[in-house]
Amino acid sequence: MNRWSGVALNTAPDSQNQIHSDELAQEYGFEGGLVPGVTISAYLVHPMIDEWGLDWLERGYSNCRITSPLYDNEKFTVESDFMNDFRANSRLIRDCGVVSANAEVSINQHKLTIPQLRGDRLVTESHSPPEATREVWKKLKIDGCLAHKYHWGGPDSLIYLREEELLPSILQPKKHGFSNLCFLLGCSNWILSGNAYMNPWVHLQTISQNYRPVSYDTELIAEMEINKIYEKKGHEFIDVFVNLFDESDEVCVMTINLIAIYKLRGAS
Repeated sequence: MNRWSGVALNTAPDSQNQIHSDELAQEYGFEGGLVPGVTISAYLVHPMIDEWGLDWLERGYSNCRITSPLYDNEKFTVESDFMNDFRANSRLIRDCGVVSANAEVSINQHKLTIPQLRGDRLVTESHSPPEATREVWKKLKIDGCLAHKYHWGGPDSLIYLREEELLPSILQPKKHGFSNLCFLLGCSNWILSGNAYMNPWVHLQTISQNYRPVSYDTELIAEMEINKIYEKKGHEFIDVFVNLFDESDEVCVMTINLIAIYKLRGAS
């Protein structure tokens, strides 16, 4: 078993999604602002990237599930069981002993069918997304969602640890500079909230497949389609598919299936 420890970083304290702020999160019974699910997911795969490096960036698969909160500055440990040379299971354990998340991570050994860019209409600067409701999601499912662009690179590049020197070498902007899972899964969060306004909302799970590494200073196009809209135990859920493409040659670099609570039980 591999053990890696770190200190949690709330990478979105000033997010439009105020579940990451102390004030609103505490109104919903949490201790403070939640560390984003995409950041927790990056913690879960960190040991595998250390082990597999470029192979994982080229063909890596992950299924990351968030089961309880993690808070800023909280110590945690990721325990990883390597089943063989291509597959591992990991879990993130808070300092208090609670398991906060778990993941199945692997290097895909099968021939992959790579999605093609559909050419969805790009969002405009003047676009103001409607408030997320079941009716709005149903309309987007029929009419299609707006595509968005995101840029990897530059001084404000999103990383999941406080110091970039703590990242695996292959992910350090001053070395190889390939994009990390926190940013890439973050694109699925941003396109979701860019198509329908949600506040607060909670990221629960992402299932992702890499097709090639995302180099420093890359412009990405994100396209999204609605899979399912449903209610469970008073929460309202949204399940979407997101494809990320390198704008320079329109090749897909990652697919993401994101599941989230877009309206918490008791929210007005």
